[in-house]
Amino acid sequence: MPAASSPSPSSSASPPSVPPPSVPPPSRAPVVAALRAAGCVFAEDEAELLLAAARTPDELTALVDRRVTGEPLELVLGWAEFRGLRIAVEPGVFVPRRRTEFLVEQALAQAPGATVVVDLCCGSGALGAALADALGPVELHAADIDPAAVRCARRNVAAAGGRVHTGDLFEALPGELRGRVGVLVANVPYVPTGEVGLLPAEAREHEPLVALDGGADGLDVLRRVAAEAPRWLAPGGCVLVETSERQAPAAVDAFARSGLTTRLAVSEELYAHVVTGVRP
Repeated sequence: MPAASSPSPSSSASPPSVPPPSVPPPSRAPVVAALRAAGCVFAEDEAELLLAAARTPDELTALVDRRVTGEPLELVLGWAEFRGLRIAVEPGVFVPRRRTEFLVEQALAQAPGATVVVDLCCGSGALGAALADALGPVELHAADIDPAAVRCARRNVAAAGGRVHTGDLFEALPGELRGRVGVLVANVPYVPTGEVGLLPAEAREHEPLVALDGGADGLDVLRRVAAEAPRWLAPGGCVLVETSERQAPAAVDAFARSGLTTRLAVSEELYAHVVTGVRP
């Protein structure tokens, strides 16, 4: 989700690591030129990824055409790299941001022995998949209100044996999870409604509004998560959300009002702000 009230374009950080190209090197120069002309900051790196993804010259042309017309690189490739994992993404699904890796890092630091993990507002399921990959065998549940996200998340958490549920926040979860969750991550939408139109075109035109719009001040969904989380957390369990620098004080207050022991962590490098609440 967005930092400072708006998500960076999904390709604003350096693209994922580059596999060997499957299209002959002579094709590289015109691809780089086309991407550079379209304003792609990392044209060389993106060209390598597109060359590796294309099986034929015609397919390469189609992929480049999609990218130069503004489609996010990750959607063109069909995957995004997140904490070393290749996360499947598809049109209409929120693309995981590199800065959100900081949220996963904070969750692992807070609860390194967690055995029950929940990923709310899961989108592609990247957070749940990354936590399961780092923690080892866990009981993993993910949930999203968007059927397209649920379909995508099922692909990404299958290797961890994760279950994905369709519904609105906690309403989607099995009741048996109440009081048992060790780590609950929620990459909630937090762009204020009035600022959605200011987002980069890659987000505004290619990602679902429900994954971006957080209400009048951007904190509607965050407050709902904060209010309900204590009933689902195990004693000592934690809930973590990403927010913006501007919204962080109000987010911390929402967690504290729910009786959670609250902490704000900031990564200057990633420009990421994560609020952690721990059930006493």
